[in-house]
Amino acid sequence: MAVALGFGTAFWRGAFDGESARTGPPPPEPYGPRAAADANGIRLPEGFQVRRVARGGEPVEGTSYEWHLASDGAATFPTEDGGWVLVSNCEAPEGGAGAMRFGPDGEISDAYRILEGTSQNCAGGPTPWGTWLSCEEFEEGRVWECDPMGRREARVHAAMGVFKHEAAAVDPGGKRVYLTEDWDDGAFYRFTPRRWPRLDEGLLELAKVSDDGSVEWVPVPDPSAGQESTRRQVPGTTEFKRAEGIWFDSGTVYVATTFDSRIQAYDTRAERLEVLYDGLAQADAPLIRVDNITASRGGELFVCEDIATDEINMGVMTRGRKVGKFLSVTGPNHVDSELTGVAFDPSGSRLYFSSQRAHDVKGEVYEVSGPFLGRQRA
Repeated sequence: MAVALGFGTAFWRGAFDGESARTGPPPPEPYGPRAAADANGIRLPEGFQVRRVARGGEPVEGTSYEWHLASDGAATFPTEDGGWVLVSNCEAPEGGAGAMRFGPDGEISDAYRILEGTSQNCAGGPTPWGTWLSCEEFEEGRVWECDPMGRREARVHAAMGVFKHEAAAVDPGGKRVYLTEDWDDGAFYRFTPRRWPRLDEGLLELAKVSDDGSVEWVPVPDPSAGQESTRRQVPGTTEFKRAEGIWFDSGTVYVATTFDSRIQAYDTRAERLEVLYDGLAQADAPLIRVDNITASRGGELFVCEDIATDEINMGVMTRGRKVGKFLSVTGPNHVDSELTGVAFDPSGSRLYFSSQRAHDVKGEVYEVSGPFLGRQRA
């Protein structure tokens, strides 16, 4: 089910001095300037359209299922009929996760619950075998493996650590899962299952990064955090300043750290970490407080901002390492919100995201369609 995008660190290094993925020099904003805000308060480049597909606390259109509040991490999964399922976490105290099923024509055909009895489910990540890893974001949080189709009961994987989980990314070649932790002094983790792809047993480690970018992985003595937080069990653990969004592709794990506005790339083969984007190193940075990330079929990284300002942005980093704004939300509907849950549909032609506290803190989920690079055409 996973899409092979093929843009690891070697690709990025080769592209740093190259041309944009589009012909000619890259524009100031990779997809062009954003138009004025529409009725939803969303600004998009020319050629793109947006529709709201869910609002927290209200039934999903055409169904009786009430969508959850505070939508956060999300992913899509293809279905046998040519459609797809969008899963979405609930970061409210009641937690859990819900799903919307779309037909081949893009219309919603069903909505339902896939996880309950948890709390503050923030982000997570899809697996190559077609399940959703939902992460609880509080000190005693755990990782739950969910069936996007809602047919099988979710399973908890305490071996993946008891800590303030944010997101997860699966490396199928290396047979590991990488995990982020949303604290100012959080750690960066990897989990190696005892029997791939079962995640119920295995080795949890955290990263110690040297000045030259080389990474040493050290076992966590007590993943259950019975006596001490996992991030404090190993002396000299490298602090990742609110590690949030994470994405794996072609031997590279991309990690967004919100507090210092960085996107870093970990080369799983060379075991080295490098900074791709540093928002605090620029006087007029196009993106700050970077959070959820995903990738397009065209080899771009799409990045959400976690900041309550008059205009909240989603940015894009092109294959030419050009970073700019893709869309913005603004106006009274999005006051004190943040952008979350960025995910492409399987064709790469639709992008989903949430304004988590839109509409009086209920949250809204949107679908953007248009000429994304690398999309499949019907």
